[in-house]
Amino acid sequence: MIFSIMAFAKNVFSSLQYKNFRYFWLGQCVSLCGTWMQRTAQVWLVYTLTNSPFLVGLIGVSQFTPMLVFALFSGAIVERIAKKKVLLITQFLFMMQAVCLTVLMYTGHIHYIYVLILSAFFGMVQTFDMPARQSFFIQLVGSDHLMNAISLNSTMTNLAKIIGPALSGIIMVRYGVGFCFLLNSISFFAVLLSLICIKINAESNHGLKAFHLLQEIKEGIRYIKGNKNLKFNVIFMAIICTFAMNLDVVVPVYANEVLHGGSRMYTSLMSAMGIGAMVGAIFMSARAAKGIKKNLFIISIIITLSVQVGMMAVHTYEVAFVLIAGIGFSNLVFMNMGNSIFQLNSDDMHRGRVMSVYSFLNQGSTPLGNLYAGTLMQHIGGRWGFPGCGIMAVFLVGITCFFNKKELSLWLRN
Repeated sequence: MIFSIMAFAKNVFSSLQYKNFRYFWLGQCVSLCGTWMQRTAQVWLVYTLTNSPFLVGLIGVSQFTPMLVFALFSGAIVERIAKKKVLLITQFLFMMQAVCLTVLMYTGHIHYIYVLILSAFFGMVQTFDMPARQSFFIQLVGSDHLMNAISLNSTMTNLAKIIGPALSGIIMVRYGVGFCFLLNSISFFAVLLSLICIKINAESNHGLKAFHLLQEIKEGIRYIKGNKNLKFNVIFMAIICTFAMNLDVVVPVYANEVLHGGSRMYTSLMSAMGIGAMVGAIFMSARAAKGIKKNLFIISIIITLSVQVGMMAVHTYEVAFVLIAGIGFSNLVFMNMGNSIFQLNSDDMHRGRVMSVYSFLNQGSTPLGNLYAGTLMQHIGGRWGFPGCGIMAVFLVGITCFFNKKELSLWLRN
């Protein structure tokens, strides 16, 4: 029994044997807790300022539109610059954004338009941060432990999704929203210190010579279209990330209009998503040595969409908590597998551009999804947030499967 537990732990935490990854992982643990505190507090702040699901959705649109517009460009640029240098710059700028929110809150000058502008600034920085971060893992652990590193990073991210909203709920009640922003500002010192401690060899430019931005973007897109593993991954991620991952917009409205709860219920449901996702991340870390399994990728889609459509019949907090945790679990499995398919089916020369497409799908599609969810709930009520998003995704996945039966069958077997 003891040896089984030790073997399981060894599999789950195998990539932590690398000192550089340990530094990065621990720094992110602290910083992301602060980020999720701020993210949770900011959504609730906007909802209380405006009482409008549409304007809450518009914050997501402003934050993720830069990713939608510039993600493909950022991937080509990031390939030319040392990833550690990019991350040092982006993390410092994230800290400055949090400082601005803190100052606005404590000086009494907070206004919806300022939150909108600072969200857009956050999104622009994230456009460069995400492809650099995702491409950095392989430098920290190598290809053999890449899936485990991705899974442990997801574990840490989703632990932050539990701790951050939970702390945010307590702090907002006792000390106000501004204190959440202040603590997030301070948390960035941890990740900046961790990046300074990381020592890696000079990065190669993989033979890239003259810099022709548009030409390199086109080449990256052709590379993806020519690889079926990447092509179908892009299609499914585009659908699910756009329509089935709008919980930031849906949950506060659902908590208020359907469950008739306040900020504590909202933050509790956000923590439920984090709990489910953390369990999913541990599950994926433990099975990382088994490699990519596309059937698991498809099963995670089915679970997510089934639960979202089924939320139409849920009117109690306890059932909602369990089902939202289930969505968190299946979404994590989906994103982890999608990330791994991208990274392990890309060569070094194209990985930065391929991961910029991952960033584009993961975050850049959010403005469309947030706008859709916010508009839907504004006009027909918060009860339709989950099922409305789920039904649209089911429709698009169904069309994709119907018109690509043979290719999908071969894709699943490879």
